[in-house]
Amino acid sequence: MNSVKSIVVLTGAGISAESGIKTFRADDGLWENHRVEDVATPEAFERDPWLVQKFYNERRRPLLSSSSLDQKSLEQEIRPNPAHKALAKLEAEFDGDFLLVTQNIDNLHEQGGSQNILHMHGEVLKMRCKSTENVFDCFNDIQVADLCDCCGEANNLRPHIVWFGEMPLYMDEIALAISNCDLFVSIGTSGNVYPAAGFVQMANQAGAQTIEINLEESLVASNFDQAVYGKAGEVLPIWVDDFLLSQPKK
Repeated sequence: MNSVKSIVVLTGAGISAESGIKTFRADDGLWENHRVEDVATPEAFERDPWLVQKFYNERRRPLLSSSSLDQKSLEQEIRPNPAHKALAKLEAEFDGDFLLVTQNIDNLHEQGGSQNILHMHGEVLKMRCKSTENVFDCFNDIQVADLCDCCGEANNLRPHIVWFGEMPLYMDEIALAISNCDLFVSIGTSGNVYPAAGFVQMANQAGAQTIEINLEESLVASNFDQAVYGKAGEVLPIWVDDFLLSQPKK
């Protein structure tokens, strides 16, 4: 591969699925046995905040550090897989600009060692005040009756998640990074969720090399210059090692 100076990596649900996190399946409209309309929309939160908070509390617990988990949660704890660790290695050893954009709301990239990350769909380990939009770390369950630190109101804290019908986060920063990159790598994405599915077209317009690394062809596979298919935890570490060897050393 030609000398690369700037990389943008996009990751999707497939990379987290290999660590045991269940993904939303658009074909049946269910996420962890809940209708998406009941747990992943602003309207759902207004209608039944108790159910929505309970749903995300359950998503949050397995991601917390072992010291804060009870035995039941410890047995369910989710760990980074080799794909997460390979991306951390790529960031650490690549001699250029690197940005990891993830659609995932978990913290497995952080646990795996990645640092320069944008969570475009939010983070389950954060909460946000509905009134002020202030964002706080969240390492415990959120209860409907909890008082917000910044406004003092109950039922004003919501999961810091981009729900259906809401605008993804960091779009300006992501667009700028893609417009200036010369390698765009998409990992574990279906290609049916926009605007992320359109990032490869943005990269192509910028003249970047584009690579899809996925379990199978995504819906936008034809837009990529190259493809590597297989489990991310198996094929990504190999690809990262080969890529790093291909780059000139300063």
